[in-house]
Amino acid sequence: MRFENVYLESIGAELPAEIWTSQAIEDRLEPLYSRLKLPQGRLELMSGISERRVWPEGTVPSGPSIRSGNHAIEAANFDRSRIGCLIHASVCRDFLEPATASRVHHGLELSSRCWVYDVSNACLGLINGAVQIAMLIESGAIEAGIVVGTENSRPLLSQTIESLNQDTSLTRKTVKPAFASLTIGSGSCAWLLTHRKHARHGTPIHTAVAEARTEFHDLCMSDDDAAGAGMQPLMDTDSERLMAEGIRTGIAAFERLLSTTGWKREQIDRTICHQVGSRHRTGMLEAMGLDPERDSITFPKLGNTGSVALPLSLAWAAHSGELSPHDQTALLGIGSGINSVMLAADWENVALGGNLNVLGQ
Repeated sequence: MRFENVYLESIGAELPAEIWTSQAIEDRLEPLYSRLKLPQGRLELMSGISERRVWPEGTVPSGPSIRSGNHAIEAANFDRSRIGCLIHASVCRDFLEPATASRVHHGLELSSRCWVYDVSNACLGLINGAVQIAMLIESGAIEAGIVVGTENSRPLLSQTIESLNQDTSLTRKTVKPAFASLTIGSGSCAWLLTHRKHARHGTPIHTAVAEARTEFHDLCMSDDDAAGAGMQPLMDTDSERLMAEGIRTGIAAFERLLSTTGWKREQIDRTICHQVGSRHRTGMLEAMGLDPERDSITFPKLGNTGSVALPLSLAWAAHSGELSPHDQTALLGIGSGINSVMLAADWENVALGGNLNVLGQ
């Protein structure tokens, strides 16, 4: 899929202040660790994640999403009346009905003529939403759109810790599927996309590809619909197979991205991948023949922030100077399901808003 008129004009980011280190989580898991004689430091050693952030108790996704959306709009100094689509695309949402996008649309004070809806696709939600907005812009249906999401890891972390400590039937083998849940972090991100005629600060998004390997949909699943269960989910993840099949799916998508763009591997100046952890990153980059020195990461300090992981990492790469004008940039998304969506851009610039500076502290 090729685009001629789509620009990523600005990114808005909102990060929580409260930090949960991997060591602090293991301290809370002392009953489990003592019973199974698990070594301290296991969580960070396995994942490369030293800390993750959590929203205050009682936070609902629409609140940070409104702030992220405002950051993006204000950073670009963009006319809100021109925004023709608002998509809320995180795993976490306020409620089953109506769409969380409805409350975000109201909070952002957007036009009544705006398309307003939710998109859900695990860790790919925001990228899927961006592609949908890009298609609407390219078709001439809208002049601009915003995709936003907020992931709230606190309920999942708390429920997982409580469940692991209480379940005395767990063994070293049976506890493994729960550890992926302990890597999850919180964050919020918004992308404002515009038609090229309205772009002043942005970067052209020119290619999108997708790959679906849904025969592996059962490798990472929640027990029920968290939005309808008091936001107290539990996740069951076959991490080893999910990583292996996810990388295979990513390789297929990446080959299509190279074919569609005409790029060679060595011509890619910067990659931004979904932020799972150190083992996944190493395996994925090696399998794709990509240089880790040209890859931007946030997982050591943010953990896996789901649908906002790749979008936030792109924002951080721009904020920290890892991205430079004229960089050929590949955004390599992979999510449970298993699905992959990848984007290509010739980096120019982007307006940034929010509190990304806290990552450098």
